[in-house]
Amino acid sequence: MASGQAHAADPVAAEPEFLTARRERAVRLSETLELPQFKGQPGWEFTDISGLRLDSYAPASAPSNGAAAPSTEPAAMFEPDATAELRQLDAGAPVLSGELPDGVIVTSLQQAATQHPALVERHLGTVVPGDDLFVARNDAGFCGGAFVYVPAGVVLDKPLLLTAVQAETGTELDRRTLIVLEPGAQAEVWEQYLSAADDLDGVFNTVVELVVGQNARLRFVSGQDLAERSWIFGTHRAEVGRDAALEWVALGFGSAHGRVRMETRLGGPGAEARVTGAYAPHGRQHIDFTTTQEHAAPNTTSDLAFRGVLQGRSTAVWRGNIIVDPGAQKTDAFQDSRNLLVSSRAHADAIPGLEIQANDVRCTHAAAVAQVDPDQLFYLGSHGLPDDVAKRLVIEGFLSALVERFEAGPMREVLAQTLDRRLALILGD
Repeated sequence: MASGQAHAADPVAAEPEFLTARRERAVRLSETLELPQFKGQPGWEFTDISGLRLDSYAPASAPSNGAAAPSTEPAAMFEPDATAELRQLDAGAPVLSGELPDGVIVTSLQQAATQHPALVERHLGTVVPGDDLFVARNDAGFCGGAFVYVPAGVVLDKPLLLTAVQAETGTELDRRTLIVLEPGAQAEVWEQYLSAADDLDGVFNTVVELVVGQNARLRFVSGQDLAERSWIFGTHRAEVGRDAALEWVALGFGSAHGRVRMETRLGGPGAEARVTGAYAPHGRQHIDFTTTQEHAAPNTTSDLAFRGVLQGRSTAVWRGNIIVDPGAQKTDAFQDSRNLLVSSRAHADAIPGLEIQANDVRCTHAAAVAQVDPDQLFYLGSHGLPDDVAKRLVIEGFLSALVERFEAGPMREVLAQTLDRRLALILGD
């Protein structure tokens, strides 16, 4: 018997048959699946979710007035100079603001399934398999969601912003995002997950599918700053085509517990991916990122770097794996995870891994966990800097390696500002 039966989304009047059938299959599957067991299932050894009672969380509902009251508007995690924003509150219908170039589609996934059924059916579920309880629940229960489609050869000059806000406590919000770039297209998409109240207790269950066509270029920035009583579960996966490029950024600041999977599959020759992540928990927060770089074709490149800054009694785990499939010769893959413990009570685990089934490859990894260097603090203090200023400078220097992965410009500035705000919060403990 499953621990927490999946809930189907409220029926949509014109929901196409393929989506209804998909939901029904997901409900049946979820009834056969159990919650992952702490130390009983690979990948969950460091994240104990035995205290999660899924049945106690009701499905997120649509606000009666269709919009959030001013008192429920959370501060944005980041605010890029976007050409358009698609904003969703709980399970309400997303609202689009801004203008889009001809042929570009930015709408709710439910609406896209109705208005563009052939397009959605061709891609939905092809990148993320519905093979675990959380994905199955998302398949069955997502409402609204986000769909971004950029036609072949179209280049977007400014970013698109997707915002999902959970405002109703005691609910499970299943968030589904599908982004498709046709061959030769270029786009930058930012997505943020927010809670409307600092004490909100909810489950945020997110699935993201990225389809990057041949010779396409996608920059995707995903960040969560959920309430620190919430749970987050995420399965995010990208399929990168021949000679295509993906630049992926992930920021994990909020939530109490949970786990996010980030998987990149380089499916075509010449594909490349650059993945950058940062997390900064404090108090008793627990952050878990599991990353995979799968090289399924020859002459592919991946470069992953994660940085964690931990304060208080917070804990974090990063588990990364580079997979080189048979025949994926000339693979060039790198992964690096480094953690800085600001408090002596904080704890982090960094676990890199390699699965190589080809013989002409270059795959390397590095991982480290360390306290703030007392020699650096002493040096700065000897030059007249107060302890708090010296510590802040050391941490900023530690994170600067991430920011410098991006060329000077608006994106680098927004990311630097986002990290600065988070540091100001956790160092104020």
